[in-house]
Amino acid sequence: MQNVKGTYDYFGKEQRLRKKVQTLLEEQFALYDYESMDTTLLNELELLTSKYAGGDEILKEMYQLSDQGERRLGLRYDLTIPFAKVIALNPGIELPFKRYEIGKVFRDGPVKRGRLREFLQCDADVVGISGPEAEAELMQLADEVFRKLEIPVVMKWNNRRFLGEILEALGVPAADSLSVMLTLDKLQKVGVAGVKSELTAKGLNSDTTAAILELIGLENPGFEQLCSKYNLTGQPGAVEVLALQTLISKIGLQEICQFDPFLSRGLSFYTGTVYEIFDASGTFTSSLGGGGRYDAIIGKLVEREDMAYPTVGLSFGMESIMALLGERKVEENDASVMIVPIGDDTLAQALMTAAQLRKEGIRTSIETGKRKLKKVLASASTKGIRYVVMIGENEASEGIVRLKDMREQCEYAVVPDEAIYLITK
Repeated sequence: MQNVKGTYDYFGKEQRLRKKVQTLLEEQFALYDYESMDTTLLNELELLTSKYAGGDEILKEMYQLSDQGERRLGLRYDLTIPFAKVIALNPGIELPFKRYEIGKVFRDGPVKRGRLREFLQCDADVVGISGPEAEAELMQLADEVFRKLEIPVVMKWNNRRFLGEILEALGVPAADSLSVMLTLDKLQKVGVAGVKSELTAKGLNSDTTAAILELIGLENPGFEQLCSKYNLTGQPGAVEVLALQTLISKIGLQEICQFDPFLSRGLSFYTGTVYEIFDASGTFTSSLGGGGRYDAIIGKLVEREDMAYPTVGLSFGMESIMALLGERKVEENDASVMIVPIGDDTLAQALMTAAQLRKEGIRTSIETGKRKLKKVLASASTKGIRYVVMIGENEASEGIVRLKDMREQCEYAVVPDEAIYLITK
């Protein structure tokens, strides 16, 4: 008996850390006025394989199945397409609409550190804002989250429309533009030689290939340099980049937001701004999150491409974040309490005292085993439990408890109400 490769069970310290991160994310989503959403795990295969969805790279990794009615279904591989489906099926939703969702997705891909087959995604999306304020706010959200997690990050960003304008200037046919973008996106992974090999395999003419290689040979090319070199000033993509770049500077995010003209991300549905978040130290190479603008999906799903559904999203990579946090110590709740009944007739008093504590919102457990007190106290200390409440037969008869502060190593004989005061003050 073993877990399927790329899937894990979580409990104990690791699960407590996961829940702490999830709670932090939910609190930040709520502060930014995003509403909670829960979409379906199972979806019609036709939706997930739509040409407007994730593209060939993702479809290779999708889990496909059929039900007893021989309907063709698939497990969701992200939270974006199910979100687009919800908007398409509910035309009465008032726009702009902001939502967040934390849920599992499934991909039958290669397994490595920070990349699993069953994993949690944490997404925020807004539909109905054409930008750039929507992108800027999501960048603020990401900055806030990672500062609270104490993870220094760099947020690389680009604009696919602008990259397409560069490729057009280099002579790349429109039909090959997306494919070339996805190759350039692999530059850090495969290097110049790998990019050249892929470009050659695409059948591009030699002049175009040479022009692309000249482009990637530039040393840290900036937006202004590229606009000037390829005469792109005033083009739609260039205008979008300039607007977001200006906003990023005005809100003080220019230190962590780095323009990367080769970034396009793997999904085919992005139409404008894209961004990806990385560990600033460079020691952890997997992406910690990413997202972008996908203005076309919803209109195409409802077969109303004339209707505007400008949409932009951000996804936090929970598994990558957890892998990076690694062995970081989990701060336990200072107010957690363990109640230890001592003797034969003290269990009822222990249960009533526990009920009083829980009524006040204090996390409380009861030691119901027959372990010696020394071992119980050692166990409480190991678990990071701050307070132990001991109730012996004398205490039970007098209506008091013995409260032990494990951190300060002091002990009080008090009534339950006073114990609650000492614990919560």
